[in-house]
Amino acid sequence: MPADFLHFVRHGEVANPEGILYGRLEGFGLSPRGHEMAKRSADALATRPITKILSSPLQRAVESATPLATQLKLEIEIDERLLEGLNDFEGSAMSFGRLFREPSVWKKLYNPWKPSWGEPYREISQRVMALAEDAWNSVDEGEVVLVSHQVVIWILHRSIAGIPLPHLPHQRRCSLSSITTVKKVADRWKEESYREPAADLLEDAIDLGAV
Repeated sequence: MPADFLHFVRHGEVANPEGILYGRLEGFGLSPRGHEMAKRSADALATRPITKILSSPLQRAVESATPLATQLKLEIEIDERLLEGLNDFEGSAMSFGRLFREPSVWKKLYNPWKPSWGEPYREISQRVMALAEDAWNSVDEGEVVLVSHQVVIWILHRSIAGIPLPHLPHQRRCSLSSITTVKKVADRWKEESYREPAADLLEDAIDLGAV
């Protein structure tokens, strides 16, 4: 028997007072509020029959996976297919909205539907759906948690829903420390639920990973 459910968890708030689009850059760990967010998502999952925890190798994801791994006494397995999407703007101290108004970067914005500034959504879809299939079949029973990043989880959602992958970043429904739960029914993926255990901590949170 394969897994019963896969839970895709987004990392918590990152310590990022300068508002950097950090992407895959090293050295961006969770803020104190981010650690609390991670604890919220861990508490929401700790009573479930979790048998495996996978994480993106980035610090903020591993730190977000740690509270649940500690509670359940499970090892965190790293899978690079959970990595943040590549983007040409990482390291910029500007919001995505300001980037659109900056003439010096317009040459990178010629095709927002690919997107032209980073990893194509199609490629993100291929890697996350392949990972979902592998994770689903990697256990004999129970549930698997996969800690990742906003664009990866949102592309998973759109792939499963059968809706076009192109979108604008502000359209994503994938808040910090949210949990997107999916399962396979008769060889078809289905999204079971979406939860925000840290909803009350989101109002003032800094949320500037990638685009």
